[in-house]
Amino acid sequence: MKQLVQHIRSGQSLVTEVPAPGAGPGQVLVNVAFSLVSAGTERMVIEFAEKTLLGKAVARPDLARQALDKARCEGILTAFDAVRNRLDQPMALGYSLAGTVIDAGPGVHGFAAGDRIAAAGGGHAVHAEVVNIPVNLAIKLPEGVEIESAAFTTLGAIALQALRLCDAKLGESVAVIGLGLVGQLAVQLSRAAGCRVLGMDLNPERARRALASGAEAVATSSNDFAALCRARSAGHGVDAVIIAADTESNEPVALAGQIARDKGVVVAAGAVGTTIPRKVYYEKELDFRISRSYGPGRYDPEYEEKGRDYPYGYVRWTEQRNMQAFLQLLAEGRLDVRSLITHRIPIESGVKAYEIIKGKTNEPFLGVLLTYAGSPDRARKIVLRHGPPESGESRRVPQVNLGVLGAGNFANSTLLPVIKGLPGVRLEGVVSARGLSARHTADRFGFAYCSTDEQRVLSEPGINTAVILTRHHLHARQVIAALRAGKHVFVEKPLCLTRAELLEIVRDYEAAVESNASARPVLMVGYNRRFAPFVLELKQKLRGVQEGLMLHYRVNAGFIPANHWTQDPAEGGGRLLGEACHFIDLLIFLAGDAVRKVSTRALPDSGRYSRDNLSVALEFANGSLGTVTYVANGDKGFGKECLEVFGGGLSARLDDYRNLSIRYGSKRVNRTARLRQDKGHRAEWQAFVACLTGQGPVPIPFEEIVQSTEATLAAQDSLERGSPVTLGDDR
Repeated sequence: MKQLVQHIRSGQSLVTEVPAPGAGPGQVLVNVAFSLVSAGTERMVIEFAEKTLLGKAVARPDLARQALDKARCEGILTAFDAVRNRLDQPMALGYSLAGTVIDAGPGVHGFAAGDRIAAAGGGHAVHAEVVNIPVNLAIKLPEGVEIESAAFTTLGAIALQALRLCDAKLGESVAVIGLGLVGQLAVQLSRAAGCRVLGMDLNPERARRALASGAEAVATSSNDFAALCRARSAGHGVDAVIIAADTESNEPVALAGQIARDKGVVVAAGAVGTTIPRKVYYEKELDFRISRSYGPGRYDPEYEEKGRDYPYGYVRWTEQRNMQAFLQLLAEGRLDVRSLITHRIPIESGVKAYEIIKGKTNEPFLGVLLTYAGSPDRARKIVLRHGPPESGESRRVPQVNLGVLGAGNFANSTLLPVIKGLPGVRLEGVVSARGLSARHTADRFGFAYCSTDEQRVLSEPGINTAVILTRHHLHARQVIAALRAGKHVFVEKPLCLTRAELLEIVRDYEAAVESNASARPVLMVGYNRRFAPFVLELKQKLRGVQEGLMLHYRVNAGFIPANHWTQDPAEGGGRLLGEACHFIDLLIFLAGDAVRKVSTRALPDSGRYSRDNLSVALEFANGSLGTVTYVANGDKGFGKECLEVFGGGLSARLDDYRNLSIRYGSKRVNRTARLRQDKGHRAEWQAFVACLTGQGPVPIPFEEIVQSTEATLAAQDSLERGSPVTLGDDR
């Protein structure tokens, strides 16, 4: 199917072919008829993409500082690779559309194939022929609403939410600054609410449109508008001001303060400068409010992604209910958006829309619609390179044919650059729920095909190795499916999130071994730190120590908000299961024995952290003691990881995988990696490939993978119980 995308690194906009999505849980699959181009939001993205690297750094100094901190702590080349990868990701544009339901995913009620709907949401309601929309971001069209007009619903909800924040009442006056699409819709909605409306825009044509749409009077300069507002309010000032302009300037905020009455309300609905002139706002005691897009629920993943609605009696106007109200006004004929349409452009020529809104064609514009005709290509697989992969029926394979599930940032920035250069590896298929991610990754690394259907990888006989890089809650299910399909498996940590999942994985692994001992599967978890060169050197030195070790691993992980997916117990498992498992595994590797007892304590939750500041104490069977100190309340610029090991007269310290220092009697070891960290990803994959091709041992014995997972699950249990857990007693 066709999709319009923006490349942030090159600044290029283009229409590309990507595999069509499927209808996931809580989603409706939609055949798009019309999507609306947002001249404000989308032009801002495009203009940022077209800047030079220096220009991007100036525009986003916060990200530039993060890159500098990363370079200082992890090395210049590590930071450079991270920045390049971020800029290399294509961006899906668009967030307002209308179309027809093709299918409803599991758990969806109230939608059926053939329903006409409007949809919202960045990353969801994108400019593409087929999209999957979470149920709370979709609304069925009332009878009488043209599907073309319904494409304006998202912007209508934005304007409606701004009007609600004004608290404007029947007969009161509302001034609208900025008469683009949101401003035009705000004029019509204010008029429909019984308010007297005044409008201002520097563009005379837009001012005339607002006058035709119901504005009582308009102006095209700040001075004229200030005079107009005084004249139409008997010198008192307007009751409310909606700023719908798109500018970095603070002038709209200053003008709003000038024209508002005492104790009036100013609402910023557009992306404008927000330096408030204190004197006028103080003297008039003005109320300045910033409208959060479509309304309550915006930016809340529980509402938008998981479909958990807010109680009607407590949150009367959610973003979905604002969309519904806008559509109802369209159905009643109280709004007219057709007069706002200036361009209709087929998706095949979608790049022209951006030339128009950037002013390259010198055409006046307002409502720019992308149109979608005919039946779209709903294929969920796109073949990019032909030729069958080699297959092997034994554990030793002549060629490692990879099928990759997941095409996120970690896959693109860390693992796939390592895997691509390994001899004996063929990149066969890559799957992502978002077709754009799958296509971009396939093109970048040379996969034979891309898809949005994981069964393409799991069921294809020519793929002998599944690589699972998806979100944490999917790992166990996909590992089990891959084992049952007779494939070797590499799964990024964590292996699973529950003990029940671990037991099922163990059963399926053992069943796969018993069913064909000569084709024994290899299951590998991405505990890459075991393979880091500095860690292996330290491990070699520890072989001479004949007593228990004291090990301490400090992780200055940094803050992640509670609504991030990794913090969701059901999806990410939290940071202990999701990331601290790395460090527990490494201490097990260095101690050289199994964990027998675990005790986890966390700082009291202040409401900001999700029990992310914690300490895990490990007692090993050989008497060694280990501690993982994991914190989210520090400064990330301080450096992330520090490992210290003591035992048998040996002292060692490893800082961020860039500096290793070992003291052992008269022996001294000092190693420095100046330009780049090496956390073992390449060596990990070299060992994995060598094993699969019969040239090396199993990188991590299955029993050790189970031990590490059990220890991490026990650490989580201890945190929840508030008491130590002895492994073997907690089953």
